[in-house]
Amino acid sequence: MQGVLPDHVIRAMIDRREIAAVIPPTADQIQPASLDLRLGTTAYRVRASFLAGDGTTVAARLNEFEMHRVDLTPGAVLEKGCVYVVPLMEELALPDDMSAVANAKSSTGRLDLLTRTITDGGVEFDRIGPGYNGPLYAEICPRSFSVLVRPGMRLNQIRFRQGQAVLSDDDLRARHAESPLVSGVAVIDEGLGFSVDLKPDTGDLVGYRAKPHTGVIDLDNIGGYDPADFWEEVRTDEARIILDPGAFYILVSREAVTIPPDCAAEMSPYLAMVGEFRVHYAGFFDPGFGHAEAGGAGARGVLEVRCHEAPFVLEHGQVVGRLVYEKMASLPERLYGADLASNYQGQGLKLSKHFRM
Repeated sequence: MQGVLPDHVIRAMIDRREIAAVIPPTADQIQPASLDLRLGTTAYRVRASFLAGDGTTVAARLNEFEMHRVDLTPGAVLEKGCVYVVPLMEELALPDDMSAVANAKSSTGRLDLLTRTITDGGVEFDRIGPGYNGPLYAEICPRSFSVLVRPGMRLNQIRFRQGQAVLSDDDLRARHAESPLVSGVAVIDEGLGFSVDLKPDTGDLVGYRAKPHTGVIDLDNIGGYDPADFWEEVRTDEARIILDPGAFYILVSREAVTIPPDCAAEMSPYLAMVGEFRVHYAGFFDPGFGHAEAGGAGARGVLEVRCHEAPFVLEHGQVVGRLVYEKMASLPERLYGADLASNYQGQGLKLSKHFRM
């Protein structure tokens, strides 16, 4: 079996205790090609972000960098601009031929809530090597909004792989010729490129910019917040905007993308040389995202953009990121958007699920 492991294989891994937790994982944590990870009961406020490093445990590094501990059991606020490390409920005992990659969930990224997975002996964020046996931790840094969290909340997710999974550019071209992966012209170069939409079909609303001084967001309060309390609308009739250094924006891709049932995808940066900004790649694209079999007709990618160093002019149609497609080891039993509580199927420009739209 080679490729990204689907939902039914993840369930088998739980049964074999390759994925284990004191409180066993629940069925609704399992997505078509990933597993949601749950926060534990304690957050460690640390002086700085860190990796454990080869031969060292996260617990040992916490002894170096911990400032104080926060009990999450009654609910606790993680403050904007601070760095926290939270042990996750799930632990891994991976086979020697299996690796994993983690990423923030879509709603996490849309709140500018930097969430990365770290492990014992880890030398990279979000990358878990073959045969890893040990605990998982979430490093959490709220960047735009302070957030209220509780144990069991799911801010990041993990995907498991065996063997080579990434589709080559030739594979992508062949698939696109057979059944379009993207609306419009396919820009294929180490993945499928996508550009920014700053010329909407109707109106002049092209995005949102996070306000600098806001209240706390309770991550359990779905649809409970007025966007105007947290976001400024970004409008233009010039098909371009100027990004301010340090500001966080929600924009949308010009292209509608499709993830076939036998594929998964991950959003990645395009090229640092195209501008001093970053498209924060929040999460995974599950099999069936935007696909007709799962009730979609193509779905546009939401872009979480932060500008660095100097103001930067972003133009309509500028390529800002790419989707790296991976083959599934086998078809999942369920697709994104089909019989699942899928918040973003068929999406356009959309804030996280916490805001009334």
